[in-house]
Amino acid sequence: MGEGTFGRVLECWDRQNREYVAIKVVRSIRKYRDAAMIEVDVLEHLAKNDKGTSHFVQIRNWFDYRNHICIVFERLGPSLFDFLKRNKYCPFPVDLVREFGRQLLESVAYMHDLRLIHTDLKPENILLVSSEYVKLPGCKRGSSDETHFRCLPKSSAIKLIDFGSTAFDNQNHSSIVSTRHYRAPEIILGLGWSYPCDLWSVGCILIELCTGEALFQTHENLEHLAMMERVLGPLPEHMIRRANRGAEKYFRRGSRLNWPEGAVSRESIRAVRKLDRLKNIVSQYVESSRYSLADMLEGLLKYDPSERLTARQALNHPFFRYPN
Repeated sequence: MGEGTFGRVLECWDRQNREYVAIKVVRSIRKYRDAAMIEVDVLEHLAKNDKGTSHFVQIRNWFDYRNHICIVFERLGPSLFDFLKRNKYCPFPVDLVREFGRQLLESVAYMHDLRLIHTDLKPENILLVSSEYVKLPGCKRGSSDETHFRCLPKSSAIKLIDFGSTAFDNQNHSSIVSTRHYRAPEIILGLGWSYPCDLWSVGCILIELCTGEALFQTHENLEHLAMMERVLGPLPEHMIRRANRGAEKYFRRGSRLNWPEGAVSRESIRAVRKLDRLKNIVSQYVESSRYSLADMLEGLLKYDPSERLTARQALNHPFFRYPN
């Protein structure tokens, strides 16, 4: 069904319960085994407190086979990333993004209530419950006159997966978390992180679902910060002043980003230059609800984590409360 650095996921037939399941077979390397056991603990903790309304993959069982941790899950549909990819990166309609966002934020709010931080939210870790879809004409990405088709999921139900990087709020944190495109500025600047880093990731995910492509397509810190400033405006001076030694090199005279002087290539400068302000990006792809969506995204993408919307605040935003 898929594979990654951790190992692979196999589709299997459970003869006892007569159903298909997904089994995550983890590589027999200590760090991956440790992450798998964290995932088991977190999923069991989530299930124990669940009132039946949350959106998490259900764990059926787990076992150790020849030093490979194997976790048995319910079988779900494709990830939102895989769906976008198969759909030639055609954006989802805003009403569907709203439903995905609501479920995602409900899941994050529930985790945060239990003092858990996911730390690796991204479209690859959000699965559609069903694989069924409908095919409709639309989503013209090229200049040719041929008819393009877009696929839309029959159901908007999603579930969150991959809890191997989940952190308990009261435990020691590694300094770097999150997949690059969804990484919050406080992590890059070495300021420490907590619950708000999940909300930054949610903001990045929602705009990606609206546009069909990741907002910050980069693999390097300085370029990443330059992209943030291009889309969201200047970084706050108080965060720059507190940046750790490793991040000081990204700035000149204490508070100005060393850009474009510090760029590694002309391609990097061009990649930053082609980005637009957040409101303009939203307006380009979204018609109805664009003002409320842009306003909520600005709240989720606040540089200062103390000013960023919480999951519950985001759920109370007009984008969700007054859809039309």
